[in-house]
Amino acid sequence: MRVRWEESGWEALGARAGRTRLPGWDCTTGLVVGERGALLIDAGSSLREGARLRSETQRLLAPLGGDRRVTHLALTHPHFDHVLGAAAFAGVEVFGAVGTDAVFLRERDVLVADAVWHGLDAAEAAEAGDVLVRPCHQVSGERTLDLGGVQVLLANAGPAHTAHDLVVLVPGEREVVFCGDLVEESGEPQAGPDAVPAHWPAALDRLLGLGGPDAVYVPGHGAVVDAAFVRAQRDELASRFGVS
Repeated sequence: MRVRWEESGWEALGARAGRTRLPGWDCTTGLVVGERGALLIDAGSSLREGARLRSETQRLLAPLGGDRRVTHLALTHPHFDHVLGAAAFAGVEVFGAVGTDAVFLRERDVLVADAVWHGLDAAEAAEAGDVLVRPCHQVSGERTLDLGGVQVLLANAGPAHTAHDLVVLVPGEREVVFCGDLVEESGEPQAGPDAVPAHWPAALDRLLGLGGPDAVYVPGHGAVVDAAFVRAQRDELASRFGVS
């Protein structure tokens, strides 16, 4: 099985994993392809963006034969640019860090308002908020997904960037770690009102422990980085927030 990542405009991260950088907020969406299923990591900032991702993933998976489609969706954290496109993937199994569903239930209007404040069209934001998808599977520690030929680890690494941070580890010749916004390359890591700064360095220690020194680390925004970059960002955050 060979996924033709580059032919579809995606960046190959390994034989079974790739990602795309979405316009606007430079948000990463990842895809892991197995023999029996495919895992999407984050779903974009609107239903329109989610529909675009659905079409792109269908084109990626079609040459592999059979009824290939996205079967699982992991939401790395409950921010609008990562979650508002999820409803475009009807019927998938949705995973999030424990407590994410409660955030969506309790703070849907806040999420929509934040999207509009950042520049998303108000009508698009409201439409996505009306059909906001809550995770049906909550990860409190670690959970393994068997996609057929590849076992993907979902790990609750927070609280840090938010109170509900989920990372995805893909095994291979070089392990690939989808970090969500625990790591950012294209700018300083953002610490909003839902961040838990005192725990952020420890979350990055956990991330490095999961991936190891040779892994490929995929930030929520920006270019792929290595363990040294993550370690340096960990130390910058510790200094910035006055924690060890």
